[in-house]
Amino acid sequence: MDLSLDRPDNYLFVRRVGARSITVVDRELTASFLLAPDRAVENWPVAASGELDASHVDAILELKPELVILGTGERQVFPAAAFMAGLLRKGIGIEVMDNAAAARTYDLLAAESRRVVAAFILPTDRPGA
Repeated sequence: MDLSLDRPDNYLFVRRVGARSITVVDRELTASFLLAPDRAVENWPVAASGELDASHVDAILELKPELVILGTGERQVFPAAAFMAGLLRKGIGIEVMDNAAAARTYDLLAAESRRVVAAFILPTDRPGA
């Protein structure tokens, strides 16, 4: 039996999730970022879910999501209510999960041509961070 790699060409997908990085298609990202099927926004200025507040919603809204998947690192950590409310008030659903689960969920929804945005939080290399 021959095996072949089926690589979607019509959307950005997550290939690998590690503790300190995520590979999108063939590019390894090591800082928090936003991912939509048609583009990635690198260096999203968030190092932990506890930092999220209403001010972080605007960058996500620019990608025009119908659903937001928030990956909070190796563990699921819920952000402040103000952050969640900023999306819910606009009628945008949000799901919070660890990065591995967020990547799987994002890939599935993007493959279905859904307007999903994944917000991945990656740890920084700062001492004590």
